[in-house]
Amino acid sequence: MSRQPRCHPRVALRLDLLMVLLCGLCCGVGSAQARLNIEVTGGVEAAQPIAIVPFGVSDGLIPPVDVASVIASDLARTGRFRALPTRDMLAMPSRHDDVDLRDWSLLGMNNLVIGRVEPEGAGFKVEFTLYDVFRGQQLASSSVTSTAPGLRNAAHRIADIIYEQLTGQRGVAATRIAYVTSSGEGESQTVTLRVADADGANPQTIVSSGEPIMSPAWSPDGRRLAYVSFENKRPAIYIQELATGRRDLVASHPGINGSPAFSPDGRKLAMTLSKDGNPEIYVLNLLTRELVRLTDHFAIDTEPAWSPDGREIIFTSDRGGSPQIYRMSADGGPAQRISFEGDYNARASYAPDGRSIVLVTRAGGRFRIGLMDLDSGFTRLLSNGSLDESPSFAPNGSMVIYATIQGGRGILAVSSIDGGGNQRLSQDTGEVREPAWSPFIN
Repeated sequence: MSRQPRCHPRVALRLDLLMVLLCGLCCGVGSAQARLNIEVTGGVEAAQPIAIVPFGVSDGLIPPVDVASVIASDLARTGRFRALPTRDMLAMPSRHDDVDLRDWSLLGMNNLVIGRVEPEGAGFKVEFTLYDVFRGQQLASSSVTSTAPGLRNAAHRIADIIYEQLTGQRGVAATRIAYVTSSGEGESQTVTLRVADADGANPQTIVSSGEPIMSPAWSPDGRRLAYVSFENKRPAIYIQELATGRRDLVASHPGINGSPAFSPDGRKLAMTLSKDGNPEIYVLNLLTRELVRLTDHFAIDTEPAWSPDGREIIFTSDRGGSPQIYRMSADGGPAQRISFEGDYNARASYAPDGRSIVLVTRAGGRFRIGLMDLDSGFTRLLSNGSLDESPSFAPNGSMVIYATIQGGRGILAVSSIDGGGNQRLSQDTGEVREPAWSPFIN
């Protein structure tokens, strides 16, 4: 297949370009093997000052990861914390007996983290302590064991413990993101589905092809990905196990096979099929392979997404004359329009708490990411690009990752729903698109 143009939402819901709407295809030039680079571009004005002291190590021990630096970066990316630069620290304690909280009070720190990395067997034990500087209290003290390759993940887990202790909300540093990269052009084009840590580290290739790959969707246990592949010159939906690489073909009907979405219990997969002539929403029972059609309308119905309790499905339809978001029972039945602001709303998905949805909306002639409160119907813009798309919630609902354009090529961006903690994720070369944030991985 020759190189195709990047999807533009203006083509949405035209039947002859429906597959472009379903996922889009953008290609760039360069290596698809690069790690994602993260640039933090904003934060909450009231970000809490915190000091994460470089962790102590035993004599002669050189850990493969700077644990304190990873923790500091994880917390800074949330927009909720402002880490003190190492050069500004008055002391470098790594043990409780060496801590004088007055040093950190003078620097205006709310909290302090110290720790040590010690050898344990063939791996490491990472000990850490969190202090409340203002109250002069120790808030948490624990240890995490790790292999050498898993040391970075251990740092993410510690960052999540600290985040939850200080905010009361579960952290997402130890989660992962799936995304699609592209490199080359024409016959030399390579499209790759990749999974990486939430900070862009440890990228792993799931599948690579000379044909389009699109719409990655996580299973609720974080062990599988559903996606659309054109590897046989036509769209088909696959489910692939990340640990083993085993994959199953679950939908390869004539016409469109797109927009897969796992149910919250992982037993069903919603999707868009046009096998009966018109694009409609279907649900596949993954155990029995029973396929149930949910919508039956002359309009184009696409992009299904489940409510957190699994009782409802939202989807995009032009049955009212323009792309809007509709809601229906997961068992089928009448559909109710729920988006009314603006003439274009699409690609919606629920927040983890079920109280709001994130979507692509047209505002001032630009396609932006919006957060719509389901009770009031009010939509608040989260992005400021001109062609922002494919939004996906972090599993704690604090942030949204999406695809956008910078310097003429595709990158990913993250915005916190409270207006801070903005990030950009890009490769040195090539393009990145179609992000999907994993659920919590236990």
